Amino acid sequence: MFRALFLMLVLLGGLIGGPYLSGKQGYVLIQTAGYNIEMSITMLVVFFVILMAVVYLIEWVITRFFRLSSNTYGWFSRRKRLKAQRQTLEGLVKMNEGDYSKAEKLIGKNAKHSDEPVLNLIKAAEAAQNRGDDFAANRYLIEATDLAGTDSLIVEIARTRILLQQNKLPAARSSVDSLLEMTSRNKEVLKLAVKIYLKSNAFHALDKILDQIEKAGLYSSEEFTALQRKVEDGLLDEKMNEEGVDGLLRWWDEQPRKRRNDLYVKVGLIRRLLDSDDHESAYALAIEALKKAETGSEINTALCAQITRLQPEDNSKLLKLLEKRVKQANDKDCCCVNRALGYLYVRNDNFAKAADVFKKVLENKASLQGNDITMAGYVFEQAGELELAQKVRAEGLRSAMSIKEQEVEVAEKIAENPTALLEK
Repeated sequence: MFRALFLMLVLLGGLIGGPYLSGKQGYVLIQTAGYNIEMSITMLVVFFVILMAVVYLIEWVITRFFRLSSNTYGWFSRRKRLKAQRQTLEGLVKMNEGDYSKAEKLIGKNAKHSDEPVLNLIKAAEAAQNRGDDFAANRYLIEATDLAGTDSLIVEIARTRILLQQNKLPAARSSVDSLLEMTSRNKEVLKLAVKIYLKSNAFHALDKILDQIEKAGLYSSEEFTALQRKVEDGLLDEKMNEEGVDGLLRWWDEQPRKRRNDLYVKVGLIRRLLDSDDHESAYALAIEALKKAETGSEINTALCAQITRLQPEDNSKLLKLLEKRVKQANDKDCCCVNRALGYLYVRNDNFAKAADVFKKVLENKASLQGNDITMAGYVFEQAGELELAQKVRAEGLRSAMSIKEQEVEVAEKIAENPTALLEK
């Protein structure tokens, strides 16, 4: 616009000044090494205007050409981008349908032209991994890493997930360790860490991030408790297998107060000590646990089950605690406490008191265990109640035969009609 206005002003000036200069045209000499050019001032102005017009025309042509090239390039770019978006959506649909081969081709073919090329490459890697092509999956991840540059958290998460799917646990473990150093609060990273650590039995590493997992709210209260119990059992087994009883007890002494007061862990420790025939250490821990265990709780039942295995040199303290506990026990808890008390009486050769408590155990038929009848028969026999011992054993035999007959009938029905149980 400015250039056209400039040319118009120059022409207007020529039209106005031309008549005035018509009688005074002057003289212009342009001399070079081999040429002499002579012209009037009027012709110089006209020549200048024409030259400027030619220059502006050339500039316009060049600008128009490059603008046309830019528009053409933009059209092709938009076409590729729209095609990539369409193929990405189709690929995601195929992936949900389980057609991973087709999904990989659709998502990965024009990934670089999509709105989020890194995400496309990651999805293509997942599709390739799901169809079992580790090489293609790694190739897509390498491309995604090159595109992501320094902001590669999402790529590293995808890489770790794929390594886990490939069952490359050492590499997955190393990768998730690095991710935890980068961001220890990312929920997806914590989920991957739980899966990898559990699968590789890395209970010590998982124990270190339990607080972060709880704060992140990844699991419900019941699910987190189950995970915590699994970790604690794993730690106990790990120490027991690697360092034996002495190492297990040293580890226990080094634990924080919160864990040392956890009755579930303490009962688990007692069970492992009894498995290793360390009855004295288990006895001391059993006394501590029994003082804190609530009547009727699952922990109390589990503790009583371990007490039946105890064979300390002196069990008098534990006997007093159990005799006091059995007076406070409810119907649900009474059977397991009497059972534990009966075993301790037997170990002290006090068969008269053992017979009294085993009678109470047999009264609660819903809570009977497999060896209760055998033990009761032995106790009654040692206490001189031979008739009662014979009666208990006969009832136990009839009960066992009845169960066996039921199992045989069920097996015969299944053999005749495999869908019998479903119909029932």
